[in-house]
Amino acid sequence: MCVVGGGIAGCSTALHLAERGYRVVLLESERIGWGASGRSGAQAIAGVACGQSKLERLIGEADARRVWDVTVEGLRLQRELIARHAIDCDLVAGQMHVALKPRQERELRDEVDALHRRLDYPHIRMVERDELRQIIASDRYIAGTFDSQGGHLHPLKYTKGLATAAERAGVQIYEASRALSYTPVTRGGSRGFEVHTAAGRIHCRELALCGNAWLGALAPALARKIMGVGTYIVATAPLGAERAEALIRNNAAVTDINWVIDYFRLSGDHRLLFGGRVSYSGLDPLGTLRATRARMLKVFPQLADVAIDHAWGGYVDITQNRAPHFGRLDGAYFLQGFSGHGIALTGIAGKLLAEAIAGSSERFDVFARIPHRDFIGGPLLRRPSLVLAMLWYRLRDLL
Repeated sequence: MCVVGGGIAGCSTALHLAERGYRVVLLESERIGWGASGRSGAQAIAGVACGQSKLERLIGEADARRVWDVTVEGLRLQRELIARHAIDCDLVAGQMHVALKPRQERELRDEVDALHRRLDYPHIRMVERDELRQIIASDRYIAGTFDSQGGHLHPLKYTKGLATAAERAGVQIYEASRALSYTPVTRGGSRGFEVHTAAGRIHCRELALCGNAWLGALAPALARKIMGVGTYIVATAPLGAERAEALIRNNAAVTDINWVIDYFRLSGDHRLLFGGRVSYSGLDPLGTLRATRARMLKVFPQLADVAIDHAWGGYVDITQNRAPHFGRLDGAYFLQGFSGHGIALTGIAGKLLAEAIAGSSERFDVFARIPHRDFIGGPLLRRPSLVLAMLWYRLRDLL
């Protein structure tokens, strides 16, 4: 068995296969957690990025409910993996969405009502303005939600912890080993694959492609279904426990519900981590640190005297409909298209892929039934087309 990709999805797939007794090799072109998994805003959220209503339109109410249940299980699985393998990754419970305007407040109220009544999810509640002001030291938000099952963690530590657990279970991990191509082959009457790297070849019975935005030329048919979108985060200098806790008193992860979102949380060493930009063009013309810091100060102007110690960015993969994209290509399994909801969903996705390889594919196949289209415009025009489309949503944020 060969897994391509050393992020959470790949490491989870490898770990769950090894625990089932499979011999597994994992190939990572850079280092474990080098891609989206290690650079993430690291907010663990139930559901998928497209939202439950859109998912119901895509695959029907019954299958959409099954997808929802899997994402909730993903939150539990994450906590179980961290506990079982003693992964030191600063796990904190609690996640909030916050509204900036009355229209968004109504959207949050409708969502909470739907989660309670239709999805039997009692863990989320509304947070009214007065309570919200006691939790988040900002005048920017008028209402919010609090989900006790969500949370946040240190994404690189978590990803490396999964890789260590996979190695202990017998997985052979090869970093700096890019998979250049793969070929379906038949040996002794059995179908399998030959995976080519610069250093040699791997023969395997099953192949899992978990490279997401970084698969590129390895699987062009998959690359056409996703696009890498730049996202950026800054970390302040250490604030000290008292000042940090005053910003977010319940230490939850927080994100607003604009199309171009701001998201933030506290780190284990009392910094504020703030992500507030998305680049659909693939360019960073304004400068990550300066532009993201400016957005941070709109939320927390009291941090004007605080330096930014670190700034980084990376690509997350999005699909055209923002639903996850799982399935099979030429007999190989793949996981991609998490669209910003990957911290929890990638872990359970790896478990589902392992189940499918072991012969129980029902849950994996529910996700595989979600329809996906190529991004329009081809290699040259697909990104400019997306940039133009996103202008409407950015304007809508202002209304």
